[in-house]
Amino acid sequence: MTVVVSGVGVVLPRARSAPELMTPVAEAPPVEPKDLVGRKGLRYKDRATQLAYCAADAALRHAGLLDDGGLRVPGGSVAVVASSNYGNLDTICRAIDTIAEQTAAAGSAMDLPNASSNVIASSVAIRFGLRGPNLMLCNGATSGLDAVHWAATLIRGGRASRALVLGVEPDNESVRAFTGGARTIDGAAALVVESEESAAERGASAPAVLGDYVRGAGLGRTLERLAEATGDRPALWHLPEQRAATAVPDTLLEGVDRHDLAEVFGLGSGALGVLQCAAAVGWFAQGGSGPVYATAGTDADDASAGIALHGRAAA
Repeated sequence: MTVVVSGVGVVLPRARSAPELMTPVAEAPPVEPKDLVGRKGLRYKDRATQLAYCAADAALRHAGLLDDGGLRVPGGSVAVVASSNYGNLDTICRAIDTIAEQTAAAGSAMDLPNASSNVIASSVAIRFGLRGPNLMLCNGATSGLDAVHWAATLIRGGRASRALVLGVEPDNESVRAFTGGARTIDGAAALVVESEESAAERGASAPAVLGDYVRGAGLGRTLERLAEATGDRPALWHLPEQRAATAVPDTLLEGVDRHDLAEVFGLGSGALGVLQCAAAVGWFAQGGSGPVYATAGTDADDASAGIALHGRAAA
């Protein structure tokens, strides 16, 4: 079954569309969720969930699944797969500090729902009425690409006709303390992926096709397997976040254009893979052609993953 990308939502300080992930705008202020989706429903929600609301709204509208009247397809046909490694870390740290300094009874009742590890995925599903399978991944460097893969797996397995894939990471004191001061993206990206048949039935355009997904130990081997599965060299390679610290030979994919989202936008972590796929759609929109590799992980024995994406002309 062919799985296509029919919608993209990007909410970053320097990018509000897929093409801007490839050619970002000048320095911009932090994202203000109330300016994008209104104030309703934002109170007591953590920063990551608010950012996810914005990206989800943009992606669902871009795919033609949502308008001002609400969801335009049955809610049960839409799955949600979200990825974030630091999403509610601030809530957890605040709760731990409160318990340590006082008692559990001193905790905020408003914080309790946000302490759940799946708060982003579940909150987005509730807000938009998406009643299909609901998954939250917190899987390290490969988490975003894994989320895209599992969304495609749900579709190919007949569990849903389409899926909303989210990648989000907030930037706050708790995250910076955990990452040693690294600046995260403080934003989100979302994809709507669906079967080719589903998109055709709605008359929706599908600017990209999800190709092979490979996961294994070592970035080098993962890239080799991806090339074997694809049968062609990529035209563009989205580098993994740890690229500078790995021992990947410079000859690997020699001559292929490379793009490092972290260099421009900051640490993507669990959102990286979703951002890379969104950036591939942006590259196709700018006239790029040929396979694009989205990759995450290291060339050590740690887990690495890669996905190939292919462009498609608008219907």
